[in-house]
Amino acid sequence: MRLYRTRILPTVLALALAACAGGETEEAADEAASDIDPLRPQFVLATNLGDIVMELDKQAAPETVNNLMRLAAAGVYNDLQFHRVIANSIIQTGVLTGDLKRRNANTLPVTNEADNGLKNVRGSVAMARGNAPHSATQQFFINLQDNPGFDHQDQTERGWGYAVFGKVIGGMEIADSIGKIPTRKYGSHDNLPVEAVVIDSAYFRQ
Repeated sequence: MRLYRTRILPTVLALALAACAGGETEEAADEAASDIDPLRPQFVLATNLGDIVMELDKQAAPETVNNLMRLAAAGVYNDLQFHRVIANSIIQTGVLTGDLKRRNANTLPVTNEADNGLKNVRGSVAMARGNAPHSATQQFFINLQDNPGFDHQDQTERGWGYAVFGKVIGGMEIADSIGKIPTRKYGSHDNLPVEAVVIDSAYFRQ
């Protein structure tokens, strides 16, 4: 009986209900967006496997987060893939495009902020770098497990560690699924997934 009654609702009433529901949805979305702390901006990686949402810590890692926000606004992370996967450890992105070309943004290295107290625990997001402590530019990785060996120990070259600047707050199952893809060697990349996981777009929630 309930289904039958729904079908015979006057068209005007049905449209009115739909309009009310749409308004409520838009209001809820606007309210959720307004709740985002400017010191904890939310960064979305919309991949071909689903969205990974990260909350960044601008207070603990201001230079790192500002650098990433600038690069994202310039579209640097669009059409990049996760080019380094180490099973049950990390997934990394930031330089290799979906068609296997390198994209260097020519950004200056950022100061290593690994001494900010944040740890490389499961779900955290940290900057990748070369051997020099302050050589990170645009690549970052998601920790799939606790990696205490990546944490800041001291200010020596070996002890600086990798700067954590945020954490995954949505889509960790997507990150885990990327971490299970078999890898192959491609040029200088030793851990390239055999199935490309591409970031269609990367943007900050407003």
